[in-house]
Amino acid sequence: MKQKWMHEVVRFGLVGGIATLLHYGIYLFMQQYVEVNIAYTVGYVISFLLNFYLTSCFTFRVKPSWMKMCGMGVAHGINYLLHICLLNLFLWMGISNAWAPVPVFCIAIPANFLLVRFVFKFKR
Repeated sequence: MKQKWMHEVVRFGLVGGIATLLHYGIYLFMQQYVEVNIAYTVGYVISFLLNFYLTSCFTFRVKPSWMKMCGMGVAHGINYLLHICLLNLFLWMGISNAWAPVPVFCIAIPANFLLVRFVFKFKR
């Protein structure tokens, strides 16, 4: 059981890494043209869609469903609020637009793993 959980953590890390790089890349590109909160949000939404599919099929090896997408959407809604609050806190603290997402990711990603794991592993 412990080994299975560790494999999930590793797969979550890979999927999360891909989604985070996509999110950050979109943010870095867009923040040159639009307000940083908009750029961050667009990157978050696009990476969420990829993240949902990969999390279903690869991380937890379950069939994607609308119910799981809604559950993950709620988990990511909570996570998004954490992201956007932390982003604005770090910007307020004087961290540059380009670097402010980095500490956000370091805090929010582990919290998100717990939320998403609950959604995908919850049994009725």
